Amino acid sequence: MSSVLANILIGLITSLISGLSVWLWQRAKYVRAGRRQAAFFGISPGQSGLIILTHHHSSPWVTSHYDVYALLEAAALVDQVRGEIAVEAASEFRGSNGNRTELCIGGPDANERSAGHLAYHLPGIRFLPFSSGPDALGIVVGDREFLWVRGEREYAVVAKFTLPGARSPVFLICGQTGNTNHAAVHFLRHHYQELMKTLPSIDRFCLIVRVSLPNVYGHELVELERDVTAEAFAS
Repeated sequence: MSSVLANILIGLITSLISGLSVWLWQRAKYVRAGRRQAAFFGISPGQSGLIILTHHHSSPWVTSHYDVYALLEAAALVDQVRGEIAVEAASEFRGSNGNRTELCIGGPDANERSAGHLAYHLPGIRFLPFSSGPDALGIVVGDREFLWVRGEREYAVVAKFTLPGARSPVFLICGQTGNTNHAAVHFLRHHYQELMKTLPSIDRFCLIVRVSLPNVYGHELVELERDVTAEAFAS
């Protein structure tokens, strides 16, 4: 074999080995990321993710288009970890989530299950009713109040806990508006890796997220406002 052919053959073998190494590294990285995501959300491939859908505060038979967007975002989250999607109406579902991760979406005035979760598991959080006053839809946690300012800023509660006897967690998403519900699910889906690095525990937490300039940026400009875990779960 000539030296030219030998060099070509060596180059091809080196390229194949290099390409295979890169593919294996990327595959391992993808698998590790999938395991981290499954650990955070409690959903393994093939396992069900139960989405509890809220209704409009004025009617149990109507869902706002913003909450439909939140449902689609939650469904994309479940699909991302290759889980099976199940949807139940808040006005109809009863009992424990069992071995299905629950994503309960909507504030206590429009989602009966959210109201129950807040009262039983997060007694340190209080939602103020809609009114004409400056504290309309405010979220009160301890001595802090997170006020809704139309068009400027909105807030949502994002919490994770496990019901007694259940094997999978509940993610509770309670926004001041339907758009904030959507933003909070978007935040969970896209920022869970940061939360895994910064939260003291990924098994139980309660966060306040802020949505800025919703009239301009919709649900996308959302960020962590404060970790209120200690205050929220305090009895």
